[in-house]
Amino acid sequence: MSKNIIITGTSRGIGLEMVKIFAEKGYQVLALSRNEKPVQELKIQNVTAFSFDLSDDSAYKKVVDFIDSDWEHVDVLINNAGALLNKPFSETSIEDFQSIYKTNVFGVAELTRIVLPFMSNDSHVVTIGSMGGVQGSMKFPGLAAYSSSKAAVVTLTELLAEEYKNHGISFNVLALGAVQTEMLEEAFPGYKAPINSIEMAQYIVDFSLNGNKYYNGKLLQVSNSTP
Repeated sequence: MSKNIIITGTSRGIGLEMVKIFAEKGYQVLALSRNEKPVQELKIQNVTAFSFDLSDDSAYKKVVDFIDSDWEHVDVLINNAGALLNKPFSETSIEDFQSIYKTNVFGVAELTRIVLPFMSNDSHVVTIGSMGGVQGSMKFPGLAAYSSSKAAVVTLTELLAEEYKNHGISFNVLALGAVQTEMLEEAFPGYKAPINSIEMAQYIVDFSLNGNKYYNGKLLQVSNSTP
């Protein structure tokens, strides 16, 4: 049976690769990103893409309207979009933190909240975190806003799993280590990661379809290296 999948952050890297993999499996995909062109240019029949900014309050109605009119239910939501800031803490402002948190925390919470009424038994919400947001992991200077925002969604996930445990909906966080993407290059220029975006996309796709049988309210560390 075909499933309906929503993915954010689909203009490049892991998000774009996940769109391709889900589409090849025959699933219906809603690809949400500020830049919708990379997905639209793929011209895949079972993929819908439109411009969506997690920090834009008015954008969420567009998603609700689409689900309402075209799908009626959602099987998987992958909160993959993320904003990165690499700046010494002494130079950061409250606006810097607000900007990162608006996408990485508030946006994840709001999109999840509006999609949940369309989810039911065996649905799965997967939020893409970072090893930098794992308590006790190796930390890197300059990533105070980013890594702390990724830590926030771990606790959010645990709370949602508890609050919705009688609804049959699962919530999990995948804390990714280093993956060779444009975002990694921005954070750690010149660093070469052991895993590429296609390999990681395949893992996340498989986990989003099957991981809810084994996990709920959990943080899974998906990393074979530091960072």
